[in-house]
Amino acid sequence: MASSLTKASVTPGTPGSEKTFFGHPRGLATLFMTEMWERFSYYGMRALLPLYLVAPGGLGLGAGTATAIYSVYLSLVYLLTMPGGWFGDRVWGPRKTVAIAGGVIMLGHLTLALPSSGTFYAGLGLVAIGSGLLKANISTMVGQLYDGPEDPRRDGGFTVFYMGINLGAFAAPLTIGTIGENVNWHLGFALAALGMGLGVLQFLIGSRHLAPHSSVVPKPLSVEEKTSTLRKAAFWAALAVVFYAIVGFSGHYTLNWVLVPLTLLGVIIPVLVLTNIKRDKSLDRAEQSKMSAYIWFFVAAAVFWMIYDQGGSTLSLFADSSADNSVFGWTFPVSWYQSVNPVIIMALAPVFATVWLALNRRGKEPSTVVKFCGGLVLVGASFFLFLAPLGIAEGGHKAAAMWLVAIYFVQTCGELMLSPVGLSVTTKMAPVKYASQMMGVWFLAVTAGDATTGLLSIAGVDLNKTGIVAAEATLAVIAGVAIWMYRKRVRDLMGDVR
Repeated sequence: MASSLTKASVTPGTPGSEKTFFGHPRGLATLFMTEMWERFSYYGMRALLPLYLVAPGGLGLGAGTATAIYSVYLSLVYLLTMPGGWFGDRVWGPRKTVAIAGGVIMLGHLTLALPSSGTFYAGLGLVAIGSGLLKANISTMVGQLYDGPEDPRRDGGFTVFYMGINLGAFAAPLTIGTIGENVNWHLGFALAALGMGLGVLQFLIGSRHLAPHSSVVPKPLSVEEKTSTLRKAAFWAALAVVFYAIVGFSGHYTLNWVLVPLTLLGVIIPVLVLTNIKRDKSLDRAEQSKMSAYIWFFVAAAVFWMIYDQGGSTLSLFADSSADNSVFGWTFPVSWYQSVNPVIIMALAPVFATVWLALNRRGKEPSTVVKFCGGLVLVGASFFLFLAPLGIAEGGHKAAAMWLVAIYFVQTCGELMLSPVGLSVTTKMAPVKYASQMMGVWFLAVTAGDATTGLLSIAGVDLNKTGIVAAEATLAVIAGVAIWMYRKRVRDLMGDVR
């Protein structure tokens, strides 16, 4: 998206008081471009990842192991948003955290670009850590550009910012994916590093336009807290090193020694976090009730993301082995399928927003509960649709590319019903005490869903089998119907939230 900087009269001292970016503080341009390049690097690498893992010229792993690695990686990215937010709040401040995160991501992609399988997993880990640090803090800085929650430009600013995410996600598979698949895998990963490098460079140059308090640590650690935190971190790090050294030197090490603990953490930690908040006796009765309702939404979201995120693993691997990836005789790289979702989002998000607004004016807008049900039913329907190309492939034929495009289309419609509503309801239902943590809790639903996929893959479940796909589709639809049947109970628990 081209920058549009024009003269504007805004409150003196506001970041970008001389110029604006589409009518918004100039700092939004800096954050827009940073997020666009970060998403470019992230989605480009993600589009290549499962294909590289199974390719003879890549790591040559089985589809099940590749899906497990991919799912664990995604679950880690979202799991690490909580400690990422903690670093921004307690250690570095949002601005410094984002700058460091960008450097870590770039280093991770450069590590992936090395032609060595030994460094590959270290590169994945670095990208996951950097993504967790960045994701948790860059949205905070967008909010800091505006004069509080009541600033009329605030929602529009986040909409512009969201466009940056989808522009990066759209362009990445078309460039990084093409080079990775058709030229050299590691050159594709290197291009992702270049994209993140450009993002870091323009962030550092444009950071003078950000809100001054974006560089402030909101609640710095005391000396005692620093000492305690470092001691605990050192203990757990030493324990992990000793444990894996014993496993390695004893000759028992396999990849599952890493994958299984990480997937279990991805399921256990979200449960522990929700349980801890729900058991907090300092919450009043209304807050406890809202948390009970929120658990319904959380579980529904975990089921949704478990299926939705297989668009980059299960569906991608199916396309690689069993689809006719061509249109009118022109063959395209498998990774290009990952550009379908962002382009549909950019096309349909304004349509959904307009429809909700029109229905609201007539008093007919569906409730949050009903929208969630619709998202679940749609993601389930997408996997029922997946049964058709699976059947074609089992018959010895290549499935047409449009089958996969149709699946991504239905999933994206489901995302537009569930994801924005989930973010909104999370902020509305958060107890005052946990207001800043609840967005991290929402991301833990993604962690739980992806970790469940990882556990199924590690257990040897073939996610490209008709029976498994049908079971997942049925689960999503049943979950959607169940919430719809209990919608009155859930609405009562929500109290004054609508």
